[in-house]
Amino acid sequence: MSGLDQQASSHSSNRLRSRLFVALSACGTALASLPRIALDIALPTLCVSCREPVAGEGVCAACWAKLSFIAPPFCARLGIPFVYDPGPGLLSMQAIASPPAYQRARAAVRYDDVARTMVHALKYQDRTDLAPTMGRWMARAGQELLGDADALIPVPLHWRRGWSRRYNQSGALARVIGKSSHLPVVGHALHRVRPTQQQVGLSRSERALNVQGAFKVPPENKSAVQGRRIVLIDDVLTSGATVDACARALLRARAASVDVLVFSRVVDTL
Repeated sequence: MSGLDQQASSHSSNRLRSRLFVALSACGTALASLPRIALDIALPTLCVSCREPVAGEGVCAACWAKLSFIAPPFCARLGIPFVYDPGPGLLSMQAIASPPAYQRARAAVRYDDVARTMVHALKYQDRTDLAPTMGRWMARAGQELLGDADALIPVPLHWRRGWSRRYNQSGALARVIGKSSHLPVVGHALHRVRPTQQQVGLSRSERALNVQGAFKVPPENKSAVQGRRIVLIDDVLTSGATVDACARALLRARAASVDVLVFSRVVDTL
């Protein structure tokens, strides 16, 4: 079997596992433990990166060790990790040269090979079983932001893309974080009012132009935003154009402040 065939087979197995579990669980609460046991035997969860069987978390120990978790010291504004500790409160050159509309950004991990595979699996391959793990890591990385927040808002999809994908990966992450931090998820407040081109492959300026004017808080939803400290939730931060456009829309709707929490962020290697 070729690598692509093997990958497709494992994706199909995990999707089938999820659907079977829902169907079996519906049979009755008295045997609630049996569906999980049966599926663990018949369709074991595979590591999203190396395809080895894992015990439910979606990432094996070896691939987990390859993830680069972001920890201090980092830029107080953008959360970009520093090579050395320059002292408290120091900003990166990027934050000084081009400050964003949002106040602070934090990420759980660098956007490396394993993180990329996890993001793509959650977004495109129905691996919603990854959301609890990714969301817990995000909640840990964003403790400072979440402690100051009033509500979480996931970066929205345009309705056409949401229809084709069937779910919003940012919404799935936001629900996990909201549950652990006891914060409401206000998923209806922010709308993507026009479809945008995929950001992959675009330059920084092209990314900014692509999402300009793409987000809006409808008048009937402004009460959910006005005066509240918002944390935007997304999967990846690359140039920051998307979350910056979202933050501007929320601030126009009189949000008190906007912070950003993502699973992974691109860190330029000099």
